[in-house]
Amino acid sequence: MLSALMLRTLVLVAASVGQLAAGAALPASASTSKHDVTPLPDYVLTFAPLSYLYSGESWWPADIADFVTHVTPQVNFDAIPPSPVTLENVATLNSSVFLTSNDFVEDDGGHDWLTNAANIPDETGYTPAPATIVAVEKPGGILDAFYFYFYAFDHAAFLDIPFGNHVGDWEHSMVRFINGTPTDIYLSAHSGGAAYTYPALVAHNSSGRAQTFIAVGSHANYATSGAQLYPLPVIGPLADHTNFGPLWDVAKNYRGFWFDNSTQTFSVAGGVDIGGQELEGEGAGWLEFLGKWGDEQYPIGLEHDQYCVSDDECHFVSGPTGPIAKNLGRTAVCQDESGCTIKTSR
Repeated sequence: MLSALMLRTLVLVAASVGQLAAGAALPASASTSKHDVTPLPDYVLTFAPLSYLYSGESWWPADIADFVTHVTPQVNFDAIPPSPVTLENVATLNSSVFLTSNDFVEDDGGHDWLTNAANIPDETGYTPAPATIVAVEKPGGILDAFYFYFYAFDHAAFLDIPFGNHVGDWEHSMVRFINGTPTDIYLSAHSGGAAYTYPALVAHNSSGRAQTFIAVGSHANYATSGAQLYPLPVIGPLADHTNFGPLWDVAKNYRGFWFDNSTQTFSVAGGVDIGGQELEGEGAGWLEFLGKWGDEQYPIGLEHDQYCVSDDECHFVSGPTGPIAKNLGRTAVCQDESGCTIKTSR
């Protein structure tokens, strides 16, 4: 005869089996969510841009997971919790927070984690620093694929003295697909950018992929190699410089995500190489951080040799916002949708 304890155990087991058969949720510890991930469409990788860094670059691609190990959340230059900040908890912080360098920042970056020479791409276009790819589905068969490039330090252009340096640097290119065909591409540069038809930037080879160029120091994205003039209101025109330096092929190492514009939330889409390996434990929540990925603009003074010629044009400026602030739900191809012109040639 069965004891009361054994009988109760059998009843509980039977009930559990019945719940699973009826589609009841598994406990978190038994979650199969990683098998439910919807991967990025193949065409997002097939037509990912081929981006050339400058041959004389000194501030190379960075892994965002490494970057957060070198910063502390601050508000008004005062540290706040959590400590340490991680990709798993950074989204709990609000938009007034600056992820501030734990090390003293100099003109040259001054630290290996800011310069990242170990992440120079190899001859195949592979870098150990994962890119971040975000796909956004929109009406009319449109899918916008955002290819985010992250650097730990931005060393902006010189006139006679440097302006616009900052810790943390998010840049992006965006390819618009209609029913799986690439039609247009947007390249971010400083506070703006430029849009082109996708065929206008396709390299003259068999890859069928757009060819783009990343400026030395500022990491602005351009369609051509050479000198790239851009205006600053007080200082006047400055020049970025691009050439056929090391190739960065973002499809070789990336974290992939989906973005739902209606809820302003991200979900995991898998990844490749280091990006795919790190992604499993990180999740997608970190992309919802609304604060700044870098130091707050330093006060004028000798400590950082800080000077300003206007409120926005200083030796060191504040770090940037992240991907969520780049108008991912845009209808036009350009980030700034007012007067968006799409060029048909380089």
